[in-house]
Amino acid sequence: PAPGTANRRTYGSKNVRGDTGLSRFLVAGECGHCPAGLSGDIGTLATGRPSGRPVSGTVAAPASPHYIRAVTSTPLPDPHVRVAAAPGSGGLVDRHGRVATDLRVSLTDRCNLRCSYCMPPEGLDWLPKVEVLTDDEVVRLVRIGVERLGIHEVRFTGGEPLLRPGLVGIVAATTALRPRPEVSLTTNAIGLARVAPALAGAGLDRINVSLDTLDRDRFKALTHRDRLDDVLAGLRAARDAGLTPVKVNAVLMRGRNEADAVPLLEFCLRNGYQLRFIEQMPIDSNHAWTRGEMVTAEDILEQLSARWTLTPDGEERGSAPAERWLVDGGPATVGVIASVTRSFCGACDRTRLTADGQVRNCLFAREESDLRTALRTGATDDEIAGLWRAATLGKLPGHGIDDPSFLQPSRPMSAIGG
Repeated sequence: PAPGTANRRTYGSKNVRGDTGLSRFLVAGECGHCPAGLSGDIGTLATGRPSGRPVSGTVAAPASPHYIRAVTSTPLPDPHVRVAAAPGSGGLVDRHGRVATDLRVSLTDRCNLRCSYCMPPEGLDWLPKVEVLTDDEVVRLVRIGVERLGIHEVRFTGGEPLLRPGLVGIVAATTALRPRPEVSLTTNAIGLARVAPALAGAGLDRINVSLDTLDRDRFKALTHRDRLDDVLAGLRAARDAGLTPVKVNAVLMRGRNEADAVPLLEFCLRNGYQLRFIEQMPIDSNHAWTRGEMVTAEDILEQLSARWTLTPDGEERGSAPAERWLVDGGPATVGVIASVTRSFCGACDRTRLTADGQVRNCLFAREESDLRTALRTGATDDEIAGLWRAATLGKLPGHGIDDPSFLQPSRPMSAIGG
């Protein structure tokens, strides 16, 4: 159907009515940022960088005669043209017109859980401490992003960010920046009951908590830790500290916890939390992900609609990754992030910074751009901002999961930051 066409769809025994233009951001101009649009199957897109000189600070990839095929006939600019702009000017704009204003910062690759879709029970080889950015280095890069590059939202992630000793100070320094960015945190909530008041005092705006089941035995099987009570206590502490809306992120896996969709939503509705289901993505450490075993957005909606009536939330989605649905007419909502089956790459506004100071344009990127070396060898803020802009030019039009040549990134999720 054409973008914006309202059709009736049936999930289970209930009807869901709304906009079926789920791929509207892949249509020319629809996202408001892409001048050429991203129409066409992502599977047909080229995966290499444009030909030309490698950008300083960026790992070079094999040259390709076309950066993106069948999208635009307009020659793409040489990246050095943009980098040569006046110092301090310009934001993080990629070759397809998307502007990155949302910064995800991984504070550590370490975690105190062993979620099966993220890392093995024995854990991983952690980054050496000398390679991890110091607190001052993190704050400096965030400041450059906010003051020089137009970042207006910062989310701290991990690994598990609560394991970072200087977390509260980093949050306080970030909320003191002007213009003040919105600052949030994604966590497994272990230890949050203790630190939530301090985070609120530092100015943290809200919390996202990862929770995939309410069943104690399944929680232990999924995470290899018996810590469900700590997670639930952390959720309550975040709500009591005013870190709202408290959002709960859940990943369902076939044969493991797919039966938890309804109990999780009942729990969140009862406690005033906002639940978002996330399709499992190919970013596990052992590369065992298969699309056939993934619980899809359609599967999730079918389960939920057997219990509630779901109608699309009329609020403009913008670049938000979650499709939101009103539950029994609202005001409560549930979100579904269909990263795999309903990609939203055309509206992406994110840039990512790993715990060791590498810029990544996408969770699935196989290239990184090094800012840590520049930090530690005397580069000015303007020079670092220039490197960051140049790195952003290499952002691909989509994650390419549907492309037969797709390869998972070498880093697992814990080392990238969600």
